[in-house]
Amino acid sequence: MLRPHPAPSLIAPLIASLWLACAATMVHAEPIADVHMLAQKEQQPLLDTLRDLVSIESGSKDIDGLNQIAERVAGQLKQLGGTVEILHPTDIYRLHDTPEKIGPAVHAVFKGTGATKIMLIAHMDTVYLKGMLKDQPFRIDGDKAYGLGIADDKQGVALILHTVALLQKLNFRDYGALTVLTNGDEEISSPGWRSTITRLASDQDVVFSFEGGGTDGTLRLATSGIGSAYLSVQGKSSHAGARPDGGVNALYELSHQVLQMKDLSKPERGLKLNWTVSKSGTNRNVIPADAAAQADARALKVSDFDDLERELQDKIKNRLLPGSKVDLKFEVRRPPLEANDASRRVAAYGKTIYGEIGLSLKVDEKATGGGTDAAFAALKSRGAVVEGMGLSGFGAHSNDAEYVQVGSIVPRLYLATRMIMDLSTGKLK
Repeated sequence: MLRPHPAPSLIAPLIASLWLACAATMVHAEPIADVHMLAQKEQQPLLDTLRDLVSIESGSKDIDGLNQIAERVAGQLKQLGGTVEILHPTDIYRLHDTPEKIGPAVHAVFKGTGATKIMLIAHMDTVYLKGMLKDQPFRIDGDKAYGLGIADDKQGVALILHTVALLQKLNFRDYGALTVLTNGDEEISSPGWRSTITRLASDQDVVFSFEGGGTDGTLRLATSGIGSAYLSVQGKSSHAGARPDGGVNALYELSHQVLQMKDLSKPERGLKLNWTVSKSGTNRNVIPADAAAQADARALKVSDFDDLERELQDKIKNRLLPGSKVDLKFEVRRPPLEANDASRRVAAYGKTIYGEIGLSLKVDEKATGGGTDAAFAALKSRGAVVEGMGLSGFGAHSNDAEYVQVGSIVPRLYLATRMIMDLSTGKLK
């Protein structure tokens, strides 16, 4: 069947609209190609930075090492054009095991021409003791880069530095402000910097936390809150053989208390309480006058911690031995990070970005038991908070197997850079 040709007056507008569509596609594709190409060129400089960071021992209680790594990070941020300062803590939230001195934080701000505020966070401290570097020096073996603290979280610090470098090379400044914060106390529950993280994050549109993405690069929108319970019992000592009835056995009372608190977990709600440490007595033949125990608690909601503490305080009123004194202290070491619609939208967009380079991106909305500084960022945040932006890796806190996957560097640089660019230009709202 013959079809009539379109009128000549309609052809020109049709061609024009098709040309505009093609031009728009070309304009969109070109910056993506530039970002990916520069991300590839940035891989080796990032590995060089990672080597330098790993070579600085920076355990949470190693103040000299933390000062050294802070100077290294601050210097690189200054070279990139940021307004940079090394901060020392003044508002310390003292926990049961908080050391006397807390390491520094590095704070940098890059001013742009737009309005969007984006914050990038990572931590400089590790769980390792000084002197262990010799057993885990930086090395590359195939697709894996090994080193002390490389996965947790020196890769996160390096990735932030080189994401900023990538934006500079693209001459991209369409954000309003790009804030970087790397702290030196995450591994001890951030007693010195939790309030700073919360304060700075409260004014951000998006916060990206660069803890590692695990072996498969999963983004995390929820993390468990971490709490601790400290139970102490005071009794009365006496000779265990000659006059046991003259004492008040603190071990008996402690055992009674722990047993009556053993079933406070509510797995269906993600609330867990497990007694893990105990101590009592001084000699085999002395009725113990003191006893103590510690418990680890996990929760998915802050309110669950409040409820748990009330239950614990109520339980200790029921004593086995009237002559004993029982005290319980509960502390929230980290609040939980809860997924919200804003973080879901940002993470979903990340899937689209990964798809551009032929990769799939996993997003987990369920907490798996660990806690991070992202939870402090989310406490008063008005925008999205996304955890797990770091490199893929394995073996955090291990003696000889901590590594990151070199092949995840380019995709993660591309993801972080594109996220910042598209958030700043309104492509992702």
